[in-house]
Amino acid sequence: MAVDQSRIRNFSIIAHIDHGKSTLADRILEMTQTVDPRQMREQLLDSMELERERGITIKSQAVRVFFTSKVDGETYQFHLIDTPGHVDFTYEVSRSLAACEGALLVVDASQGVEAQTLANTYLAVDAGLELIPCLNKIDLPGAEPERVAEEVADLLGDKPDAIKRISGKTGMGVEEVLEELVQKVPPPAGDPDAPPRAVIFDSEFDQYRGVIAYIRVVDGTFRKGDAIRAMAAGTEAEIDDIGFFTPAMTSIETLTAGEVGYVITGVKDVTKLRVGDTLTLKRGGAEEALPGYREVRPMVFCGLFPLDTDRYPDMRDALEKLSLNDAALFWEPETSDALGFGFRCGFLGLLHMDIVRERLEREYDLDLMATMPSVGFEVTLTDGTELDVHNPSDFPDPANVAEVREPMVKASILTPKEYVGTIMELCQDKRGTHDGMHYLSANRVQLEYTLPLAEIVLDFFDQLKSRTKGYASLDYEPLGLQASDLVKLDVLLGGDVVDALSMLVHKEKAYPLGRTLTEKLREKIPRQQYDVPIQAAIGSHIIARETVKAFRKDVTAKCYGGDISRKRKLLERQKEGKKRMKQVGRVEVPQEAFLAVLELGDSRS
Repeated sequence: MAVDQSRIRNFSIIAHIDHGKSTLADRILEMTQTVDPRQMREQLLDSMELERERGITIKSQAVRVFFTSKVDGETYQFHLIDTPGHVDFTYEVSRSLAACEGALLVVDASQGVEAQTLANTYLAVDAGLELIPCLNKIDLPGAEPERVAEEVADLLGDKPDAIKRISGKTGMGVEEVLEELVQKVPPPAGDPDAPPRAVIFDSEFDQYRGVIAYIRVVDGTFRKGDAIRAMAAGTEAEIDDIGFFTPAMTSIETLTAGEVGYVITGVKDVTKLRVGDTLTLKRGGAEEALPGYREVRPMVFCGLFPLDTDRYPDMRDALEKLSLNDAALFWEPETSDALGFGFRCGFLGLLHMDIVRERLEREYDLDLMATMPSVGFEVTLTDGTELDVHNPSDFPDPANVAEVREPMVKASILTPKEYVGTIMELCQDKRGTHDGMHYLSANRVQLEYTLPLAEIVLDFFDQLKSRTKGYASLDYEPLGLQASDLVKLDVLLGGDVVDALSMLVHKEKAYPLGRTLTEKLREKIPRQQYDVPIQAAIGSHIIARETVKAFRKDVTAKCYGGDISRKRKLLERQKEGKKRMKQVGRVEVPQEAFLAVLELGDSRS
């Protein structure tokens, strides 16, 4: 059923994690009879098992729904784009918002405004969207709609009475919100007669049909069979299938200006149809791409190794399959003396890393060992050469290093005012620079800090939550690189460097960290037949040492009295044997030792 462009409304739902975004989407699908009541289930748009289990949205979804307004009796075509809520996926959110003209800003009436509510609001304002604020979960006993309405009104410069009160669970107030969308959100502004252009705001891989690109048509019309071109990647292909989601895929002949749907071209590589790229016709297409495209760069790196080294080929296959669906995942083979063959992987952030690791273990039945997460550094050598270092074991000799630059982030932390002191202390410990502090209401404070990303990737979020009883929330955005006094801390076992335990740390923290590291490893490394020295070193300079004492048989037990020289001879012979063992012996590093290093977060603050 074709609908006039003036009756199309494209909108998104933006919210902090757990504020009820997917539940509200469920109610909208139910109230507009988009989904058969027999197929209805909770979090319908979160199709991945992991999304449903963690209660988060990882991939964007785009559903077409029809709504008949009671005000003018007209039927409107809505495209609801459900976006990820987590800071790792900010670029995906910004591209999804670029496909919309309006957004529902959902705030939990018991939690109030959180850090990512602010971040996503600013993204929506930058994209020029019409915002409709809603207080969700007002049916909860702990809801404080008056207080939270004040916070939201201050944020948007609106009146508290203008903010909609809804419940995504019961459906209360949802119909009024849909009427508000009709009245407030403008229809798409594209020209249906101009050369066709569409923005890709998400993509996924289907093993039978190739890449499915989710698109919003900005100008013109795309038809089945058209030869198209991706303007940034230069990929050329033919449209095999075109259609929209209900949420099931529904084929149609054309998608025209203002509409949201999908195209399938038979392209087998997700990187050839990247999020943010512009599609146009191969011949007679548009000259100018749509703005806003950028390459997604990994921010956090870690080594992933299969515990069973025979499964290395299986892991490569698994990563190849995951990469088909996840263009932001970077990986390359890596060899470690301690852990064998594995891969160095790059991720958008910690949640992304966690999700990829869990999917590898769950969907591909792999047992993995992960090394300590690190970030990418830029190193300038004394001869002027510049290097990108993603792996601490690749760090050059300190004598040849002129400067090291590390990535910095601008962090925004929202917290109840009673925790301001403890958060400031945490940020100072993490080498943070205080940039400002604003009171959002009498009880809620926004703190702004510039922090090194390396400090955030380890345990900053866990510590923030534990110090504030879970009330503080964090959002951050990259700021670029800054020179820093960093050194490579190596761990030596029996005189050999264990590359998997190397890390880049700030010089001030190297000594206490080296001491803690050697103490922890002494507890975890099993005793051998000879002494095993555990040393922490910066370059050739040893800064801490512990020794795992040897097992020793009592060789003098058979001597009853007699000359002391006999006992001494036996002890000397034992010592010689131990020395020979030490020359040929290799210390196996157990998995618990690596886990102990990963738990070092507590001592780094």
